[in-house]
Amino acid sequence: MDRLPVPLVTIGLLVASNVFMTFAWYGHLKFKAAPLLVVVLASWGIAFFEYLLQVPANRYGYGYFSAAQLKTIQEVITLTVFAVFSATYLGEGLGWNHAVGFTLIAAGAFFIFHSWG
Repeated sequence: MDRLPVPLVTIGLLVASNVFMTFAWYGHLKFKAAPLLVVVLASWGIAFFEYLLQVPANRYGYGYFSAAQLKTIQEVITLTVFAVFSATYLGEGLGWNHAVGFTLIAAGAFFIFHSWG
């Protein structure tokens, strides 16, 4: 990993970790008949793999990115992964209001990453 650019490694690990976490948090929604304890334990198991990617992503990216920038990247990725997951896995459509909301979040990310000094 030392030869790959820090942003590529950091963002790649964050995307992969978010796929795991999205399934951990929302994947069970298609299995409403499963006992709650079973889905909680399954979610914890999936989340373990998310942490195996998330922690190194933040560790590797910190210094190149500030903590606020890392969190912003995380949130943008989270919403992007969730939008794809929601539309494909859960079959829930995204409307104009989602597009407006995501645009406002992207505007917030711009302010986090823009150098004002």
